[in-house]
Amino acid sequence: MELVLRDTHVVDGTGGPAYRADVAVSDGRIAEIRREGDGPRPGGRRVVECDGLALAPGFVDMHAHSDLALLRDPDHSAKLAQGVTLEVIGQDGLSYAPVDDRTLEGVRQAITGWNGDGGDVDFDWRTVGEYLDRLDRGIAVNAAYLVPHGTVRAMAVGWEDRPAAPGELERMRRLVAEGLEQGAVGMSSGLTYVPGMYAPDSELVELCRVVASYGGYHCPHHRSYGAGALEAYAQMVEVARASGCALHLAHATVNFPVNAGRAPELLALLDAALDDGVDLTLDSYPYLPGCTTLAALLPSWAAEGGPGAALDRLRDPAVCARIRHAMEVEGSDGCHGVPVDWDTVEVSGVADPALSGYVGRTVARAAAERGEEPFEVARRLLLADRLGTTVLQHVGHEGNVRAVMRHRAHTGGSDGILVGDRPHPRAYGTFPHYLGRYVRELGVLSLEECVAHLSGRPAARLRLPDRGLVREGYRADLVLFDPAAVAAGATFDSPRTPPVGIPHVLVGGRFAVEDGRRTGVLAGRSVRRAGSRAGA
Repeated sequence: MELVLRDTHVVDGTGGPAYRADVAVSDGRIAEIRREGDGPRPGGRRVVECDGLALAPGFVDMHAHSDLALLRDPDHSAKLAQGVTLEVIGQDGLSYAPVDDRTLEGVRQAITGWNGDGGDVDFDWRTVGEYLDRLDRGIAVNAAYLVPHGTVRAMAVGWEDRPAAPGELERMRRLVAEGLEQGAVGMSSGLTYVPGMYAPDSELVELCRVVASYGGYHCPHHRSYGAGALEAYAQMVEVARASGCALHLAHATVNFPVNAGRAPELLALLDAALDDGVDLTLDSYPYLPGCTTLAALLPSWAAEGGPGAALDRLRDPAVCARIRHAMEVEGSDGCHGVPVDWDTVEVSGVADPALSGYVGRTVARAAAERGEEPFEVARRLLLADRLGTTVLQHVGHEGNVRAVMRHRAHTGGSDGILVGDRPHPRAYGTFPHYLGRYVRELGVLSLEECVAHLSGRPAARLRLPDRGLVREGYRADLVLFDPAAVAAGATFDSPRTPPVGIPHVLVGGRFAVEDGRRTGVLAGRSVRRAGSRAGA
């Protein structure tokens, strides 16, 4: 054997009781599991004494925004330090493949707040397969990809608010099919982001039928997490019923004061769908604030035509008066149908360093300091930062967060944005925060349940036959942590502080983190849909 992890407390990802065992690794896979008392201990070229540390499958981040970070940052400690060994990227309907030159320019500007402008990345790909090939040159963790519906729509239709013509819909079908054939595991959609928000449900049904034919799943950021949230969830369930496509609900919670205490209604809706045979899972992060771009709060009509058109409208005083009324009085669709409360919108990052003085302040506070109206501060910031500003929205509810994470279809997803001066701490702390805060301190989940939510259950959603469990023959993507000490170090004031209590992380049987330090190993690869061109 190449490696033996001796005296581990195996939490195997099934949700079953933990047990003591030695675990042997060879050729990147779990070669042997010898339970305590089951005869002679296995030997190996290297033996690591684990002293009862918990050994779990590497965690799966079901909602990550590391599309460019994986390429620009080989260290990727934000995720590896948490025990994450697989991320699902291409989220919220906007990412960088498939693209043509025209679409790439618009997408880069539209999601600068998620990933940076990409000026430090060589975009030497255009197809999904080429992007996955780029990942296969060596990355810190494994990555699965979702075909982004909004990007596909921008290629076929543009950034306009209109239904797709028959020929355009057919092109979208082909682009989605090609992405799945090249290895994508499903399709994401961003239904509060331009241009995905312009798609009717009938368009989603047609594209989801393509996804279903390849055994993939649909992962929507649906049309509202505020007013109308339950109706928006029900819409996505109906899309799944009509198309026969598996459904995975992104960052599934209900926010804003209008939804305080309403998580049981959401879960009852989801339980009814599950009991009726809908193939459904969801993910969530264990924090209250959300995170998005400031531009996302604009009404959809103000963003029609793409980033350039949105900036033009923000320069027009008459149009801005309409935008302000939609945001502050009516409740824009970009802000989930809820009138924006500028006291809850905190600037977390800017693309232009000259604007860094706004970071850490709510829009309302910045306005008060300048003796201006909050909308004018937001408008000027959007223009000066060319829509690249990211914000935290302090609109969550602890009861809702706890109720959702207990659900039988729940998985963990950080929704982590890694750029910006003060990113949401979920990017650096989601997985240890589950284990430290919600398992050890609050007892919302047992350790075994939580690990299953973070490993075995997401691997099953991704239909990965040899990942997500500590089992002989499975890939040795593993994390060793101390259940008595594991905790997120990241806070809202210090969001990039690493976690504690996670000394070792293995990717492909090799130590990517050892004794709490990155080793520089780049054993991660693309994880492609079964039956597609071979990846990792």
